[in-house]
Amino acid sequence: MKVTQTNINGLLIIEPDIFPDGRGYFFESYSQIKYQNNNVNFNFVQDNISKSKRGTIRGLHYQVGKNAQGKLCQVIIGKVLDVALDIRFNSPTFGKHFSIELSEQNHKQLWVPPGFAHGFSVLSDEVIFHYKCTAYYSKSDERSIWFNDPELNIDWKVDNYILSDKDKREKFLKEIDKDFFY
Repeated sequence: MKVTQTNINGLLIIEPDIFPDGRGYFFESYSQIKYQNNNVNFNFVQDNISKSKRGTIRGLHYQVGKNAQGKLCQVIIGKVLDVALDIRFNSPTFGKHFSIELSEQNHKQLWVPPGFAHGFSVLSDEVIFHYKCTAYYSKSDERSIWFNDPELNIDWKVDNYILSDKDKREKFLKEIDKDFFY
């Protein structure tokens, strides 16, 4: 397994060992001991799976307080542009984002720690997206940032996007509370 630090402190790209053969492939999507041996040591309490169609944008979501979530993200079927936005006040990269294509072909994972808003856009006809969380979902602690905030300048790589009603009513980065500090 290969772990790479991105240009934003705390965000990690994880590439599991893949074992292909004539039948297809096998890999361990998560092995606590292997992650611990690579200094990726988190206590996951919830797994989530979403299915979405091309052009869907989910995000930019995060949770605050005791329910702030770290997320280990991967794609089971299809391809997404996965985006993490640093919302840690006083961070040298506050308001900056990192994006990466996650797909069923590259098997890459993105570790998004608490203090980041997270989202993705669907680049394939369909996607099944999986993420492990370090805290349980809490509606009262749920927050979001407008995906298309001009201050963020994120290229989601989709033209005709599909949003949930909830994601159509979100705040701009400059409007969020100071829930995280670097």
